[in-house]
Amino acid sequence: MKHIINAYEHSNDTARNYSDCPDVLLPDEIFFTISIIGVLENLIVPLAVIKNKNLQSPMYFFICSLAISDMLGSLYKILENILIIFRNMGYLKPRGSFESTADDIMDCMFVLSLLSSIFSRSVIAADRYITIFHALQYHSIVTMRRTAITLTVIWMFSTVSGIAMVIFSHHILTVLTFTSLFPLMLVFILCLYIHMFLLARSHARKISTLPRTNMKGAMTLTILLGVFIFCWTPFVLHVLLMTFCPNNPYCVCYMSLFQVNGMLMMCNAVIDPFIYAFRSPELRDAFKKMFFCNKY
Repeated sequence: MKHIINAYEHSNDTARNYSDCPDVLLPDEIFFTISIIGVLENLIVPLAVIKNKNLQSPMYFFICSLAISDMLGSLYKILENILIIFRNMGYLKPRGSFESTADDIMDCMFVLSLLSSIFSRSVIAADRYITIFHALQYHSIVTMRRTAITLTVIWMFSTVSGIAMVIFSHHILTVLTFTSLFPLMLVFILCLYIHMFLLARSHARKISTLPRTNMKGAMTLTILLGVFIFCWTPFVLHVLLMTFCPNNPYCVCYMSLFQVNGMLMMCNAVIDPFIYAFRSPELRDAFKKMFFCNKY
């Protein structure tokens, strides 16, 4: 999705002359390092779940889905850096057919990562809601079969949507659809939170008797959501400004921070696994067993 993802590189020089703000450039080594760390960290999460049967539950499968989404986002940047290196070394023809095809594939990977991340967070929010307010019926509502169907639908829809968005990336409607998913997820989770708050007030005694792990899970989701908003909002705002006011001096000035916004976006994949580890004793134990070869 060159007109969306590579907006910084494709902005024309005329538009930049409207602003006195210089482009803020970051070394490629920073992006490459963050990407490597993001891939390795998020790879550990599904490996830990696969290796430990006590973690093979719907909640952790949803977390695995989120970890894989983050891993794909980091992998996208690694492949992009490798492609740039090969092009600079003269192994690839600039704007050639191979580079164009590779760009499209990587752009699909990027959009797939974002969409699957949004839907995974939404499913985790719904799972936490059911855990807290329908604890007795949880295992009959959130079955392994429904979990598998939900994850299959999420990844199939994200894949098809990613391909479609890359194909129709020149259309403004595509940009609006791409950026609207971000606030829609926030509205959905906010509605769940408001409902949870209202129920908590009307059933204060009942809520106080719930297992602390249930409420801790809701707090973990809150932290994940807060980090996601902090890391992704600047990039989504960049896409909107690039689409609707590319020549406005204030918009152009903000767009000069494209690489900084991109770094923030990538940091989300690095931060999420730390949140899992710090908030989940089960995952912490699984990580320790993996790192210490079951000697811990």
